[in-house]
Amino acid sequence: MLTAVLSLSGALVFGASDFLGGLASKRVNPMLATAIAAVTGLALLLVAAPFLGGAWTAHDVLWGVLSGVAGAAAISLLYAALAIGPMSILSPLTAVVSAVVPMAWGLLVSGERLAPLGYWALGLALVAVVLVGFVPERGAVRPSLRGIAMAVGSGLAIGTFFITIDQTSDASGVIPLILNRGVSAVILFTVLGVLAVAGMGRRRRAAAVDERMPRASLGAAVAPPRVDTAGGIRLAVACGLVDVTANVLLLFGIRAGDLSVAAVLGAMYPAGTILLAALVLRERIAPVQWAGLALALAAAGMLALA
Repeated sequence: MLTAVLSLSGALVFGASDFLGGLASKRVNPMLATAIAAVTGLALLLVAAPFLGGAWTAHDVLWGVLSGVAGAAAISLLYAALAIGPMSILSPLTAVVSAVVPMAWGLLVSGERLAPLGYWALGLALVAVVLVGFVPERGAVRPSLRGIAMAVGSGLAIGTFFITIDQTSDASGVIPLILNRGVSAVILFTVLGVLAVAGMGRRRRAAAVDERMPRASLGAAVAPPRVDTAGGIRLAVACGLVDVTANVLLLFGIRAGDLSVAAVLGAMYPAGTILLAALVLRERIAPVQWAGLALALAAAGMLALA
């Protein structure tokens, strides 16, 4: 019961962080928004750690670091996949892979066992994950192999995050999440630095070409688009605070019961995003998504009973 409640709550809160991250990414570079969110989450965890407690051990440090690597890979591949599109296919593909991988690990490797009702509920939950993650698009085209590979890779990385966090001990408290956020932030800021240096090189080459071109061929100057950097940073900070709250809920959900149950319900994160988009941006929730939400609640109830 507690696993179902914590995991589904964590998924909804995680969806809210995705919503804020999406708004931030419209104002600043998506990678920068993610890095700022990671640092913000790290700061909150460091403040909360003395009150939440947790023992530092080599075992938990190792798995916390590995979870951070998996998390950074998951976000990078997810953004790249959704940029390629179509989202209507790649988004639910990522979600279902992220649920199947830890579910299979829990049932086949860790030896978790559920009541018969629980297995039916897991199957129903996987269907719900696909329906909730469906993003209606007009004129959606068949996804490329590259897009599918990135979506599957992101799902594998998210699933790996669940598995690595599950390996940590209860006595570690939020220590693994502190390491997760620290490693993710270092990786993301390193990637940003590499991209910035590469971008400076391209701009220098472009400027050298422009200087050699006749002035008449340059045409009228075009004003650069306005960028709400301050607003984007504020949204990224809010995203980080909400995201780390979601991760704490998911961590406690995993520790309260079975990984297979926590991972499948945790994959319902698109539900939080679409609900907030409907409330704040007045976006329409598609009938297929309403069906997914209903199935998700039914599956959660079944898992709680199981």
